[in-house]
Amino acid sequence: MSATTTAKRKKTGTPNRIGLGLDPYRGLKTTLCAGCGHNSISERIIECFFEMGIDPTQVVKLSGIGCSSKSPAYFLSMSHGFNSVHGRMPAVATGAVLANKQLLALGVSGDGDTASIGLGQFVHMMRRNVPIIYIIEDNGCYGLTKGQFSATASRGSLTKTGISNDLAPIDSCGLAVQMGATFVARSFSGDKKQLQAILKAALSHRGTAVVDVVSPCVTFNDHVGSTKSYKYVRDNKIPLQSIGFVPFFDEIHVEEDFAPGSVREVELHDGSLLRLEKLEEDYDPTDRLKALGRIEAAVEQGQIITGVLYVDTEMPSFTEMLNLDDLPLAQIGPERLRPPQSALNEVMTELA
Repeated sequence: MSATTTAKRKKTGTPNRIGLGLDPYRGLKTTLCAGCGHNSISERIIECFFEMGIDPTQVVKLSGIGCSSKSPAYFLSMSHGFNSVHGRMPAVATGAVLANKQLLALGVSGDGDTASIGLGQFVHMMRRNVPIIYIIEDNGCYGLTKGQFSATASRGSLTKTGISNDLAPIDSCGLAVQMGATFVARSFSGDKKQLQAILKAALSHRGTAVVDVVSPCVTFNDHVGSTKSYKYVRDNKIPLQSIGFVPFFDEIHVEEDFAPGSVREVELHDGSLLRLEKLEEDYDPTDRLKALGRIEAAVEQGQIITGVLYVDTEMPSFTEMLNLDDLPLAQIGPERLRPPQSALNEVMTELA
């Protein structure tokens, strides 16, 4: 495909397809720890939104409480933002999307914000297939309260003081697939290429796109014995496929030596192509039961599988199910909202 890389644009100052430079996609200077994986995720978001030509003024950023929920301040400074109560971001995000379905919703949460206090809200967002990109910055610990285990910490993982986690983990991706999310992927904050491709595909998906990003906490959870440390993830990360993404507005060129059957292409809602070169011969990201089985097998084997785990482009989103008006609620005039006298008379007759 023909595309100008972000690196070249930075050097030349070339604007993106909607005429904007990189600055409108940046945010404030980060206050997270130096080396925090969350900062790498913020950088990928900046690059992907810039390269895809997303209008930042038409984006709403939503978060809860935690280190991860500070991240929206560090990207898309021109976008709307709402930092909600701990664990309650899904409810606020759902309200925002229903009030104005023209906005692109981007939720950023953590493993505690999602899998502990916010678990109930997360589950209901999944089953409704709310159109949102839901990024989980997953470090397996509570970084704001000195590194206690979160609900996603693997059994047998150790704290810095040597305490072992004896509880079974909640796998956010497995839960998302089971409860109805229509795009589920996992990546690693240190894998720039894979995370970029996944985020771009999520931007083109219509429905709930969950991207669980293993993002090591360099202060409390990056030691020997932690299953969320940089070393452990690098040693145990198993990519399911090599991922490529072709935006609908880019020209597509197929190489002459392209081998039929070696690549699976999934057409997303806006016409973009998610191109998956399968590394596991029998893995099909559109097979829900196979996705659940592969996720469970990885947990049993102590593996961290990355890539696009599941995608469904047929299920209608929550806004489509409700048949919402294209106009945001705030822009619908009283003449359409106020029922006519004839309708009120009919109601009163029926109640008589």
